[in-house]
Amino acid sequence: MVERVLIANRGEIALRILRACRTMGIGAVLAYSEADRDSLAARLADEAICIGPPDARRSYLSASALISAAIVTGCDAIHPGYGFLSEDAGFAEAVAAHGLTFVGPPADVLERFASKEGTRRLLAEHGLPTIPGSDGMLRDDDHALAEAERIGYPVLVKPSAGGGGKGMRMVRTPRELQAALQVCRSEARAAFGDDSLYLERWLEDNRHVEVQVAVDRYGHGVHLGERDCSVQRRHQKLIEEAPTPALPEAARVELAERAIRAVVAAGYENLGTLEFLVDRDRNFYFIEINCRIQVEHPVTEMLTGIDMVATQLRIASGEPLGFDQADVALRGHAIEFRINAEDAAHDFRPQAGTVERHHAPGGIGVRLDSHLYDGYEVPPYYDSLLGKLVVWGPDRATAIARGRAALDELVVEGIITNQAFHRAMLDNPAFVEGRVTTNLVDRVGGAAFLAPRT
Repeated sequence: MVERVLIANRGEIALRILRACRTMGIGAVLAYSEADRDSLAARLADEAICIGPPDARRSYLSASALISAAIVTGCDAIHPGYGFLSEDAGFAEAVAAHGLTFVGPPADVLERFASKEGTRRLLAEHGLPTIPGSDGMLRDDDHALAEAERIGYPVLVKPSAGGGGKGMRMVRTPRELQAALQVCRSEARAAFGDDSLYLERWLEDNRHVEVQVAVDRYGHGVHLGERDCSVQRRHQKLIEEAPTPALPEAARVELAERAIRAVVAAGYENLGTLEFLVDRDRNFYFIEINCRIQVEHPVTEMLTGIDMVATQLRIASGEPLGFDQADVALRGHAIEFRINAEDAAHDFRPQAGTVERHHAPGGIGVRLDSHLYDGYEVPPYYDSLLGKLVVWGPDRATAIARGRAALDELVVEGIITNQAFHRAMLDNPAFVEGRVTTNLVDRVGGAAFLAPRT
C-alpha cells in the first residue's frame, strides 16, 4: 500500500481524497495554488505545498511542479482527482518514471482510451452498441459536412479529448455545422490542447446513464451499478441519481453487465465510468469512458457502502479488488445535487466572492461533500463547484423528500448559488415522474425553474 499521497487537486475532491487517506492511515500532502492557500484542504492536510500561481497551467496543470512537490515532500504516490491531469497519459507516465504511483489507470491504459472516437470503436468490438458517427476524426470542414450528410442531421460535434461539455455543439443544418466547427476546435484546443473533433448522431430527448466499474491489474472487475445524469445544462451535469428511472431493472442489469465485460476484455484498469445515451425506445448507446473518479461517485457510495477513493488507492497499490460482483449490493435510491457558484436566473453565470455564512444540512441519509467555511473566498479561476449535496432513501420518493428538506436547510450566504434551481427541480413534474431528458434545462432556461413555490 502507498504510504504518503500528494493530492494534486483542489476544492471538495481534494478534501474527499484527504479523508480517505486518513481512514486508511495514509499520509496526505496537499499541492495548492496561491489562490487556494487558505483552502480547507490546505488547513487539514498533514502538509501543504504551494505549486504555483492561480493560473492552472502553471500550477494544477504543471506536471513538473506536481512531481517536484511529491518528491520534495516525501510522497510515494500522486492522486490527481478529477479534471486537470487526471486522464493525462503523459503525466501518468512521468509519475511512474520518477518512481511514484499514479492513483488511476496506468499510462498505457490512459493512452489506449485517450481518444473518444477510438474508444468508441474499441468497445464496439467488445459488444457495446454505439451511436452512428463519423468515420474517424474530421479532417477538415468538407469532410465534416460530408459525414454529417451521411449520418443525418441533427449531429453532435464532439472533441476527441477532454470532457465537461467543452467543445461540444449540437447542430441541425450545414450552416450551423460550419460555424460550430471553428468554435469547437478553439474550445477543445484551449481546454485540452487537442482540437481533433468527430461527429455523432444527435438523439432527441435522450437520457444520460453511466455505469461505474472497478477493475484491478489482475483482470478482475465488477460494476457498481449505474447513475442517471440527465439533468444537465450545456452538456454539464447538475443532478445525478441512482438507480436510473429511465430503464426497468432487467435493462439496467443488462447495461451494467455488458459494460463490465467490455472494459475487462479491452484491458481497462482502476476505476472508470462508461457513459451511455438512452433513446425514447430505451435503447442504450455507448458514447465515452471517463478514466478517473467521477464528481458523482458519492451516489454510488451511498448505494453500495464502498469507498471509491479507497478502492482507487488499493488498486493503484497493486492489491486485488478484494470483492466479487456478488458482494456488491445496491440498496435504496440516492440523488446528488451539484452546488455551484452560478446564477441560474441569468444563464448560470459563474460567481465569485466571499461566503459570509455557511450551514450544512443533516439528518438520516444526508451527506455534504464541500470545502466551504465562513469567510471562504471563492476564487474566479476554477470550476464553479462548491460542493455536492447527496441524499439517500429506501426509495426514490423518500430520497426526493429528503432532498427537499436538505436543500431548504442548506445555507450559503454572500454568493449566489444554484441551490434554488435544485429546489425548484424537485417540484418539477418531469423530474418527480422520472421523465427528465438532457435537453430540458437548455430548452426552457434555468430561470424557468425559479418561479416561487406555492
